[in-house]
Amino acid sequence: MSGGRPGTQKARLGGDLSSRQPAFNQRLHPLTDVNANARLFDYEARVKESFDRIVPVLKQVAAMQCEPRFEERALELIHSELGYELPHEEINHAWVSGLDMRRLFAMSVFKTYRRISDEFYTHDPLGGRDQQAFDSFLQDCGFHLLDVTPCADGRLAHAISYVLRLPYAAVRRKSYAGSLFDVENTVQKWAETEMLRFREGRPNTADAPTRYLKTVMYHFSSVDPAHQGCAAHGSDDELAARAGLERLQAFQQAIENTYCCGASVDLLLIGLDTDTDAIRVHVPDRDSRIDLTRWVDGHKLYEITRGMAPEQARAHILELVRAHAAEQSRSTGGDAPAEGMLRLIAQLIENNISQIDYVRAYHQGGYADIGHAERFIGAGIGFEEIQLRNLTYFAYLATVEEGAADMDVGIKIFSGLNVSRGLPVPVIVRYDYHGGVPGARERAVAHCERIAAALKARYPKLCADGLLHCLRAVRDCDAGAPIEVVGCSLQTQAAAAH
Repeated sequence: MSGGRPGTQKARLGGDLSSRQPAFNQRLHPLTDVNANARLFDYEARVKESFDRIVPVLKQVAAMQCEPRFEERALELIHSELGYELPHEEINHAWVSGLDMRRLFAMSVFKTYRRISDEFYTHDPLGGRDQQAFDSFLQDCGFHLLDVTPCADGRLAHAISYVLRLPYAAVRRKSYAGSLFDVENTVQKWAETEMLRFREGRPNTADAPTRYLKTVMYHFSSVDPAHQGCAAHGSDDELAARAGLERLQAFQQAIENTYCCGASVDLLLIGLDTDTDAIRVHVPDRDSRIDLTRWVDGHKLYEITRGMAPEQARAHILELVRAHAAEQSRSTGGDAPAEGMLRLIAQLIENNISQIDYVRAYHQGGYADIGHAERFIGAGIGFEEIQLRNLTYFAYLATVEEGAADMDVGIKIFSGLNVSRGLPVPVIVRYDYHGGVPGARERAVAHCERIAAALKARYPKLCADGLLHCLRAVRDCDAGAPIEVVGCSLQTQAAAAH
């Protein structure tokens, strides 16, 4: 695997993404989509800068407290620089007890999240709803659903839209710490998918010879492998890969035990270098057996095909994937995977080539933030709009007790990122629901309230010190509408009463 350029982690607020220019003097790979890279960087820069402006602007506000016309000037500055209206009561009484900068910081994060979330659902800036071509390709490869579990680490939050360059609406993504997905939940999703095929013919009919493809994406660091790998596995890359494979095998066994072997699924294991975004793919055999010691290295295929014409490079990538599978088959004695699996793997590697050049052009070949640099914790079910690296730490959970390990990891991360600097941990509790189900919204709101109360009980000192604030939101995923904010720990007593 390619090593990233040497260097140390930079402070989260130390770089200005919007001021970076692509390194066009480098020779791009012929399969790189330059236009898509420019569009994706524009989105990444706009969103991340909107969060990273918060601290500098609030520092300016804090320094203005003793100056004439403070209230008016502070409100104007926040509106012009951060793009939201600050409630006047947050400023008007500052002369008595001073500004509560922790409240202002959390409020700014929540308002910024609301704005970028609304933009995502109203304008589709990543074009992720244009999924028809990929759906057709996937079915042609022999699969009717691609279900991907990346690690909950924020450095993998962009896995679908950036690393793999897939339309987010066409892929089921659910992140878990260490990529250790909930087997029972995934079995339930498999059953739901098969029922839709049987009753409604979506995405194809039940008699079509396609399969459910379950994929795990683990991660590692080429710059600092001993410290910046997966925290859930102690930065042990081999352990991370093995744990992901074991979870995949447990899911496959659960399906076969419950619905018989004819209902089997296919499995795929992918590794991601979080410093360069290059992937490696463990090619399964026809029975979904995976060898952890063998993989197709996306960076190596990038270099091998870099000097070719586009069609020649595309054909050679598929040829190399086939050759790898054939050699692996001779070594292990297993049957080579179906042609459709090989075509899909080759396409994922081709897609990843654009991302390798994206990191080279816009991030000097490797990310400055090789460690954690998330802006907030997202807890609950939803967050389809979070498609950017190191923006959010995910904790999918139905109850805090069930997801305690994931939440504790997130709190530990933000204790270093925020609490150590006197800033609060911003947590957004979110539950998506199906509006066609009677009472679904009310149950989603109740879930949010229950999780928020449990967070307060689990981290009482942080909450009491104003170092943990929680926004509660729900969304009707059937309607395709933006989120609906249903509560916030920052509400004044008067606002809460209304």
